[in-house]
Amino acid sequence: MCKKNKDWILQASETRRVYSTATWVPLRASVPDQEGDVQKIGYLEEYLGVGTAAIHPEYIKIGNRLDFNDLGGHRTDPYVHSDGRYTPIDHYQYNDETIGVELVFEHIQSVIGKRHWILNPDLVVALDLIKEGNSWVRPVEDFTEVARERVDSEGNHYLIEIKREFLMDYLAARNLSLRMATFRMRVENVPSLKGSPYQGLVSLEEARDGGHFELIIRSLDSVYGGTFATFRVGRTDVDGEEDAPVMGPETNDNTESEQTRGYISGFKGVRIESQFRREEWIEHKGQSIRVRGDVNTELPSFVVETDAKRMTSAELNDEDIGRWLFFKPEIINHLLGHRGFSLQWYTAETGGICSTSDRATHFGLNGSDLVSVYGCDIPRLEPWEQAIWAAQSIVPEGKVSKELLLAHAQGRAAKTKAAENLLIENLEMVEHAFLVKYKTPLFNHPINIIETLKVVSRFASKDKPSLLRLAKELVRVFSDRLNIPGLRTHARNKELGSIKLLEDILTQIIGPDKARELFGVIIGVYDMRNGDAHPTSSKIDDAIKLAGIDQDLSYLKQGQQMIHNYAEAIGLIGTNILDVQKNRFKG
Repeated sequence: MCKKNKDWILQASETRRVYSTATWVPLRASVPDQEGDVQKIGYLEEYLGVGTAAIHPEYIKIGNRLDFNDLGGHRTDPYVHSDGRYTPIDHYQYNDETIGVELVFEHIQSVIGKRHWILNPDLVVALDLIKEGNSWVRPVEDFTEVARERVDSEGNHYLIEIKREFLMDYLAARNLSLRMATFRMRVENVPSLKGSPYQGLVSLEEARDGGHFELIIRSLDSVYGGTFATFRVGRTDVDGEEDAPVMGPETNDNTESEQTRGYISGFKGVRIESQFRREEWIEHKGQSIRVRGDVNTELPSFVVETDAKRMTSAELNDEDIGRWLFFKPEIINHLLGHRGFSLQWYTAETGGICSTSDRATHFGLNGSDLVSVYGCDIPRLEPWEQAIWAAQSIVPEGKVSKELLLAHAQGRAAKTKAAENLLIENLEMVEHAFLVKYKTPLFNHPINIIETLKVVSRFASKDKPSLLRLAKELVRVFSDRLNIPGLRTHARNKELGSIKLLEDILTQIIGPDKARELFGVIIGVYDMRNGDAHPTSSKIDDAIKLAGIDQDLSYLKQGQQMIHNYAEAIGLIGTNILDVQKNRFKG
């Protein structure tokens, strides 16, 4: 801590800041910061203390009297009264009457010397929070950090704070008002006022910024010096040689006493100390969308007509709305970029985006590569998710996805398969086939299917560089996982690379010409994998052609075609490994 100045000791900027308008609100704080010997020149100290209680509306008048003495250092223990009544730890009491709710519990663990603070479990569960490290996050709201704690190097808590918007939601649900008391102190010991940054200051008390400010200037000798007295009283009738001595009643004859008086001085320097106290209320606005489920009046609107007409989320929240919404294909990657989201495929052109709202939004892809969704499905999502969808909402073009319309209007699922699902199935099939035939694992390690479908997706292909990056992801899930030592056991040429080793093994089954033809797509995608750094290379175009990709298609469809061709090639490898007896090539 460096030496401070006049503005620091006067706390001018700090006293102007109120928690009733802050983003983060401390529910409990005891934050010390000290440097040096408190009795010597050069000592610096800064302290912030905050205490709170959520007060019931019928006790607001009593709440107005609560200050830092009542809220700052009070214990939050369960208590048994003399008449047998039990007061739970979450009850805030004033003169033995429960007037509010404790939002932070203090657990003094005296045996191990720890001070542990506990965020009220009712608040945690009501806001649907989970603990991650020193933070509480809300998964259904994009894992937003809602509350956080701070502990010192010895593991003792010194701060628990919460975002005000979530606190107000909870207070509204329970119809509570948060009473907050703040105490802030700053101290510096200087040799003398003269020549110091504090020259010209005098002790003062004043009302400031809704609180009380006090500046105290004293010599260190007046603070720590002065007279002292000690007094000792002892017994003279105890025989320490007895096995079980017993003391009788105390009298003047069996007691002795002595006393000492003295004076301590010599503390050089001046102590400059400032204190600021303020009490304030944090009031809710009567709306609790998260806890109580109140109607959110600030939801977005979506384009529903070719003339860009929009309808609000509330208007669309109807099973019989009979409208479909259209979105740019980028919406899928935007959503997948958020924690907890995943992609499922139902048919070749329909799928679902699974979100932290615990919903799978059914979508379809139309001929114009637009994502279409039934109108009432989006309003059922969390508000923050709706905002992401709304940002990609566009006018209808290319009609509703045929396969989505088949499911929604006729109640029938298209009998088609997504290229992405075909890839996963064929990877599992070829792995099984190789293990059955050669008793050797084909791959070094398994893949995470949920994570794989996020990156091995037609939506990843937006332009030529991203198409080539998608090729790299395909190589990672197949070629890069190949068990090279295992392949060498069954290949004739042990010096070949991973793909060529597998091709050599397949050549033994179907012959070199058919094996080479079958591996064309595999090799083409493999050669594309490094092309995102030099996408204009003619070799890359040759590789794209070898992978069977029609470059006249949109990049999204090129990505879909590449995944499909790659999946089919892998499937044919597995089929031919299992079909050794017939030894036929299925093209």
